[in-house]
Amino acid sequence: MSTHPSMLNDSASRLFGDLCTDEALHRAEQGEWLAAHWQAVEELGLPLALVDEAAGGFGVDPLEALALVQLAGWHALPLPLGETMLANRRLGEAGFVPEEGVVLLVPGAYDEPLSLDRQGDRWRLFGVCRQVSWGRRAARLAVLAQHEGRLHLAVVAAGDWTHQPACNIAGAPRDTLLIDVVLPAESVRPAPLPRATYAADEAALRSLTIAGALERLLTQTVAYAGERVQFGKPLGKFQVIQQNLAMVAGQACAAAAAADIAARSLVNGGDTLPIAMAKARAGEAASIACGLAHQIHGAIGVTAEHRLHYFTKLLWSCRDEGGGEAYWNRQIGLRVAQGGADALWPLLTAL
Repeated sequence: MSTHPSMLNDSASRLFGDLCTDEALHRAEQGEWLAAHWQAVEELGLPLALVDEAAGGFGVDPLEALALVQLAGWHALPLPLGETMLANRRLGEAGFVPEEGVVLLVPGAYDEPLSLDRQGDRWRLFGVCRQVSWGRRAARLAVLAQHEGRLHLAVVAAGDWTHQPACNIAGAPRDTLLIDVVLPAESVRPAPLPRATYAADEAALRSLTIAGALERLLTQTVAYAGERVQFGKPLGKFQVIQQNLAMVAGQACAAAAAADIAARSLVNGGDTLPIAMAKARAGEAASIACGLAHQIHGAIGVTAEHRLHYFTKLLWSCRDEGGGEAYWNRQIGLRVAQGGADALWPLLTAL
């Protein structure tokens, strides 16, 4: 695969445009797994875009690879591309070899961690993982678990867990997985990164998706305001509509800036505070922009026939997943309070 960014994004954009028809988005929202669509994504090599070349990837610049997640949001791609890209990267960092299929990273909850016990030369992994994105479709899970105070990554293959199905408001699977399996020694390795880094991964992905979906929401809403005629002139000619469109544009720009911060923090590693700030701001942007877009569209925007709802449901889901605004703002507040007043300005200017 060429690592030239424009070729990668152009190829992916054409593919996503072909795949994300209204008919396909409707089928996915109703719970259908678009197997042929996922195969097309795999054939282009996109699930390995974040994996280092030394670990079996293609040597794509990580920031360009993460732009694919934003692009997927722009198309409302109903597939676990971002989740698989990042899970493959984390597995490669731990020394595992990437494989085909959907791969998911499951950090687990701080208050409900998975248990990992040594049994001779094998490991027993057991516990509950809640609200796992696309859990029922995974070929492999990369699960975080503690053993004697040290964090490990355990790779679990499909069939070694049961699931209780659930979905978010966009119709995407968010399942509860019940795991109790004995694994060979080679399936468990020390995790090279702290738990906080893995826990922030989903927030970074959701921030990128929000940025892409908000850009598309703005494009759609501006187009509708120019086409819809009311009282003898297009909606876009009314001052109040122009003001609302400007507000949507402002939120889309804020989300794009937040996504850039999240992507750079994810690639550079280390401090997760920029991801916390990015997710909180992107979630706020999604809330404001979705309400305005529905006001501008009026009744047509809430019908099943209009494609606006595919993007607003996606945005609301991403806003609430990976930690909502309240959660991340609380983490930011705690961090600032711990640093004290003198550390606030250097903290802000370092981002």
